[in-house]
Amino acid sequence: MIRTEIVRPVGDLVRRQAAEHGDAVAVSDPSRSVRFAELDQRTSALAAALGELQVRHGQRVVLFMANSVALVEALLAVVRADAVAVCVSVASTAEELRFLVHDSTPQVIVTDPARIGLVVDCLADLPDASAPQVVVSGVGVGDRHHTLERLIATHAGADAPDGLLLDEPAWMLYTSGTTGRPKGVLLSQRNMLWVAASAWLPFLELDDDDVALNPLPLSHSYPLDMTLAVLAAGGRTHLLERFTASEIIQALRAQRATFLLCVPTTVTFLLNAVEQADLDITAFPRLRFLLSAGAVAPAAISQRVEQVLSIPLLDAYGSTEAATAIVLNAVRGGHIPGSCGVPAPGWAVRVVDFEGRDVPVGEEGELIARGPGLMLGYHQRPEETARVVHDGWYWSGDLAYQDQNGYVTISGRLKDIIIRGGENIAPAEIENVLLQFPGVVDCAATGRPDELYGEIPVAFVVKASDSHVSTQELHAWCADRLAAFKVPAEIRFVDEIAKTASGKVKRYLLQ
Repeated sequence: MIRTEIVRPVGDLVRRQAAEHGDAVAVSDPSRSVRFAELDQRTSALAAALGELQVRHGQRVVLFMANSVALVEALLAVVRADAVAVCVSVASTAEELRFLVHDSTPQVIVTDPARIGLVVDCLADLPDASAPQVVVSGVGVGDRHHTLERLIATHAGADAPDGLLLDEPAWMLYTSGTTGRPKGVLLSQRNMLWVAASAWLPFLELDDDDVALNPLPLSHSYPLDMTLAVLAAGGRTHLLERFTASEIIQALRAQRATFLLCVPTTVTFLLNAVEQADLDITAFPRLRFLLSAGAVAPAAISQRVEQVLSIPLLDAYGSTEAATAIVLNAVRGGHIPGSCGVPAPGWAVRVVDFEGRDVPVGEEGELIARGPGLMLGYHQRPEETARVVHDGWYWSGDLAYQDQNGYVTISGRLKDIIIRGGENIAPAEIENVLLQFPGVVDCAATGRPDELYGEIPVAFVVKASDSHVSTQELHAWCADRLAAFKVPAEIRFVDEIAKTASGKVKRYLLQ
């Protein structure tokens, strides 16, 4: 059932949750927590303070902060100030941050003590008149900049403007930029909260007893929207700055988490650590499922989760442009290994050929989608918006097929396709086979130019530290399971596969 009652302005949602769950903890991190009533009061005060810093309707505020309670407060307060929260990756280099600031032209930058030096350096070349004001979270940062705590304290009891309309820009999240410069995706409150209402809450059966453990950066739509969903359900989100398997195991137990936000790579690392520690689901008595998004979870990983932890890995598919989830699996009901599930209510999904014609059931084509989660557009890039949105349909660039029951399986990326002598090869086909080999931790396949065939497939493999597998063994394994033209011409061992924070392989770095 769609939870339409939560599709409302953020200020209304926070006030409502404060009235219903006032003393319950809404968000926590390893150093502090905030209750629902406090979250309402603090975000209202901070929103009022941003107004005094000359943040006006529709202007942007950059949030360059690690996962923390303070970041969630800022993400909500900026929207309550009628502005647009631009959450950028803390992995950004000085050059990348400089580009993001130039592209978004913020009125204010909110950062944390660990990154204030990078922000100051980034702004050094800007004229004082055009430089954004800087706000720092935490304590002990001196008097040179505004601090979150001082702003909140000096505006305690103040009312937030809370005037942003549901269909106006509320958040701007940059795409991972696997090719070219990142693009700012503009998302409204309706976009984000519709996905929470139609997908996360009903499919995952979230309620006020849930505790979500999130080590994924809130600069991505999946963890950000899930934070909003858990907030709307009256549950608690516990944030970690990063993923390390040992910390995840400790936090799952200490926080009594009911589910964990993952990408496929982190699932593998977690399972390895669980097995090495000789643990099983009894170590995590409240854990209901693992949730994976950001990249496609191979069937082998889903099966391994059930073998090791006796709970499901629920895979979801979407994109930043779709406010996260278009297709997902439910806690209850059948799961098809390798499938991302069925379309969430409100989304129309089609699989089409290169001319936009629907392909028969079970045949591969490009997935296109239309629904309430579709972005408002790319920030100041109307031509690029028009390239991916036609007549209200978002052309994902992802290859997929759909069975007679509506289950969608993602089979690759159009631009990732390796064309060997006229034969199309999806890298995911090779990767799924390699990941089934014992001792293979991670892998990625790409095409390499070849004079005879145009392209040939090459695979890069990360093996477990205690594995003695050889490239010859892996080649034979692939030859037994793949058509001859799909078998990698070369297999190389590497220490790691370069990926974006959302788990997508940076194929342009594979060489």
